[in-house]
Amino acid sequence: MSKQPLGLGAAALTAALAMPAQAQQQPAATEATAQASGAARPAGEHDPQDAGALARAAQNPVAAMYSLPFQNNTNLNYGPRNHTQNVLNIQPVIPISLNEHWNLITRTIIPVISQPGLSPGEGTTFGTGPTQFSAFLSPARPMDGVIWGLGAVVQAPTISNSALGSNIWGAGPSAVALTMQGPWVIGALINNIWSFGGGPRNTYNTMTLQPFVNYNFPHSPGTYLSFSPIITANWEARSGQQWTVPLGMAVGQIFRLGHQPVNAQIGAYYNVVRPDIGPEWQVRAQLTFLFPR
Repeated sequence: MSKQPLGLGAAALTAALAMPAQAQQQPAATEATAQASGAARPAGEHDPQDAGALARAAQNPVAAMYSLPFQNNTNLNYGPRNHTQNVLNIQPVIPISLNEHWNLITRTIIPVISQPGLSPGEGTTFGTGPTQFSAFLSPARPMDGVIWGLGAVVQAPTISNSALGSNIWGAGPSAVALTMQGPWVIGALINNIWSFGGGPRNTYNTMTLQPFVNYNFPHSPGTYLSFSPIITANWEARSGQQWTVPLGMAVGQIFRLGHQPVNAQIGAYYNVVRPDIGPEWQVRAQLTFLFPR
């Protein structure tokens, strides 16, 4: 990568932060609409707290549902010495109903990082990375079968060590769109963050793109397969070192701890395109506490 300490901290951190990164949370189109508007459910409509509806609610980045995801990303063969990096993202999601037509969906991503040494004799660094705050303005009801949100993302320099990311602020636009058709939930989320201020060694310009395709098993409500790679581009890196493109799959299940609904997911992604210091594999495990209204 082109710049350090940002280059090493930001490239893998950006990949781990995607939203999504699946800090996704979502209901089926009808259930999401009922939750967002507070309208009574038509006869025959599924209870938004049943496993199938909650699974779909956990797959929509702009669902009007409180949630608390803990997403752990273990990056294998990372850095010049092929060590293991671990990033735990704590991602509270707070929806705000502005009126009967519009919601504001906010998400904060707080990364806790275990960063291996990048040169001989350098030990592991543990601490917090940059915090990202996103806000999406989203219609309370789908429009022509499409659920969407437009907003902005702000990156705050909450690093506890310079090896864990940039020490300057950044911001940029963010957008998401998806559709729910039968057992399928299909969409994509994109953002780009530019730094402002700082010197040439700690500026950044990064894009995150997360397409997602989820299949919910009709005969096993709450069980689903998920394809949600976190594609990143570090525009500050030199040619050939900018892109990280993973391919893989995850499986998820809704269950309850007492009365508390929880979404659990485990998956693995292989980076078919990556910078020289990028990880070869990522194992992503997520536990999300869901609070349907």
